[in-house]
Amino acid sequence: MKVLDEGKGELIGWRDPDEHREWIRQNKTRALVDKRMSVKEAVSSFIDDGTFFASGGFGHVRVSMPVIYEMIRQKKKNIAMAGKTAVHDLDILVGAGCVDRVEVAYSFGHEMRGLSPASRRAVEGGACRVVAETSNAGYQWRFLGGMMGLPFIPSRNLLGTDTFRYSSCKVAEDPFTGRPICLIPSCNPDVVAIHVHRCDMYGNAQIDGITVEDFELSRAARRLIITTEEVIDNEAIRENPCDTIIPFYLVDAVVEAPYGSHPCQMPYMYFFDEEHISEWLQMSKTPEGTAEYFDKYVYGTKDFNDYIELVGGMSKMDYLRRVEYLEEPMKAPWLEAKRGK
Repeated sequence: MKVLDEGKGELIGWRDPDEHREWIRQNKTRALVDKRMSVKEAVSSFIDDGTFFASGGFGHVRVSMPVIYEMIRQKKKNIAMAGKTAVHDLDILVGAGCVDRVEVAYSFGHEMRGLSPASRRAVEGGACRVVAETSNAGYQWRFLGGMMGLPFIPSRNLLGTDTFRYSSCKVAEDPFTGRPICLIPSCNPDVVAIHVHRCDMYGNAQIDGITVEDFELSRAARRLIITTEEVIDNEAIRENPCDTIIPFYLVDAVVEAPYGSHPCQMPYMYFFDEEHISEWLQMSKTPEGTAEYFDKYVYGTKDFNDYIELVGGMSKMDYLRRVEYLEEPMKAPWLEAKRGK
């Protein structure tokens, strides 16, 4: 295949598909093993310094915050991150000094809430490097290629753009038409963390609402940490098999973490904690404020449950549930049926 052009971005997260397949064969099990553990154990077991890390969810929705905070608590460093739909999670990790390289799609902003002071300061000061760029769709296709065991996914939508220019993609001559085609390199992250609504002890995980790219991401990952609002019986999972987006054999760790997306949203369960997000954005305007935030909410708490108590406990969590449902308690029989209640 004749290469016509290539982006100048650094290629990160790419693996030889055959090598990755063999690694999975040797390091994953299809046995029904109890994978429940603490977030401290999961992070210390699977996330090393220098890891290429990807976070599930989308922006401020369904984010595995227990893993994010624990990475900071354990002072992980030199992490490269997939900045695909990452927003609050990436900003927190960059602000804490854990992430020093990122490939961005949409990053360093909190959507309608404004830009990310800590991340912008880190990039402008050289503490974090933007090594490549792509689009949101480009990252989803990177994970799709990783899931399918392909070296790349062909596309047209990056052709002729500055996004391509700063990406790690290549343009080649299509052997069928002779016209240019963009080759988006596949991606197999070292570790992925995804927060879900419910999961059994083996790792069969169910998500309510839009999955965004977590179907592909979970299957592209080498190591997969699942944090879940609740661990339920396997029998209840089997009653609704079509809702099991992530099967057990992909999963390495199951961490039960109620309100584990806080301060982000968990669809059908609780809303964004705008007060807390605003506090982060205000404090992170200065290095001193950023350090104060982490001292208070991460280093000053022993675990995620302690953090939830600090931000307002069940009183705050009940309020966030009522915001979502306009002051009415959640009454969703179909959800109760999924939980086997």
